[in-house]
Amino acid sequence: MVRFLLYAAPIALALTVYTLVECTRADRYQVRSLSKPAWVVVIILLPFIGAGLWFLLGRPESTKPASGTPSGAPDDDEQFLRQLETWRKQQQREAELKAREEELKKREDELKNPKDDPNPPNES
Repeated sequence: MVRFLLYAAPIALALTVYTLVECTRADRYQVRSLSKPAWVVVIILLPFIGAGLWFLLGRPESTKPASGTPSGAPDDDEQFLRQLETWRKQQQREAELKAREEELKKREDELKNPKDDPNPPNES
């Protein structure tokens, strides 16, 4: 009997602490059956039974993902792929614009500062 108590006491303490933390972290509007303070009292006064009741009757229901939205790899998502294609086209346009700007800037510089022509026209 003493061995049982030596093993049961730490387990009961750990379970009680875990259940209390979970109870206090739960949103008060999502807790079922009793109010949060009532659940804290039940968990403290009845360590194993209170924890079991909390898990069965008081714990908020887990939020499950909607069944209509399948989860998968990003490359399976058509919207994601369209977004990637749009991003790629935008990057390509920006690169073309940058190249055109550099070309125009080069032409303006040539018009403002003409280089010495190796074959100057005859002045005679």
